[in-house]
Amino acid sequence: MNLFIERTGDGPVPLVLIHGWAMHGGMFAPLVDALQSQCTMYVVDLPGHGYSRDCMLPLDPRACADAIAAKVPPALWLGWSLGGLMALAAALERPQQVLGLAMLCATPRFVRGSDWPQGNDASLVQQLAADLETDYHATLERFMALEAMGSADPRAELRRLREEAFARGEPKLRVLQEGIRVLESTDLRDRLPQLTVPSAWIAGRRDRLVHPAAMAWSASAANGRFTEIAHAGHAPFFGHADAVTDALQPLLANATAPVSP
Repeated sequence: MNLFIERTGDGPVPLVLIHGWAMHGGMFAPLVDALQSQCTMYVVDLPGHGYSRDCMLPLDPRACADAIAAKVPPALWLGWSLGGLMALAAALERPQQVLGLAMLCATPRFVRGSDWPQGNDASLVQQLAADLETDYHATLERFMALEAMGSADPRAELRRLREEAFARGEPKLRVLQEGIRVLESTDLRDRLPQLTVPSAWIAGRRDRLVHPAAMAWSASAANGRFTEIAHAGHAPFFGHADAVTDALQPLLANATAPVSP
């Protein structure tokens, strides 16, 4: 089965949307609704997720970026969480096809290190990997609780995540394990100064998975624009889609490319 990419919207600016670990493109519904008149959107289900569940492409940032780029016109690319690594890989390796980069609660390195105190504790990733082997559903439940934590209404956000997460089926265990390895091993910090496209780095002030300080540092290293959304957690398009849309406006205003028929 091929990679599933849904085209929606009728605006002049082409925009690729890439979801995070264990999710699917349908999670972006509030943001898609907010951008319908401004953008023609290409909403991706990553390999092993959603309607791409039977796609056997590895969940590797560059492989995914290449596969997506082959199916969409030149566009802005927005990546949420893990999806940010795919969008960043595309911006670095295929700048002729990436009109601008939006990193939504996403950084070039996820885990903490001696030179990266803004990252997340490596034990979180390691525990997710171990727990997946013994209790798949409980592990995803705990991860969604982490995503909702810190939002203005964590119970409501967790309820929304639960309702939406499996609306397109359950993600394959293979790609969940691959995604964890990507989060554990990927470090693109040194390449940020090489970015040649404009970038926006959009953080949720209450995000407990990707700290706003990590995003502020990344924006500075990439010579990009940093925006912090107050009261938002790791999924700011739930409840704060208008604020995300506002943060995207400088990229949208400067993106010019034809939308394919």
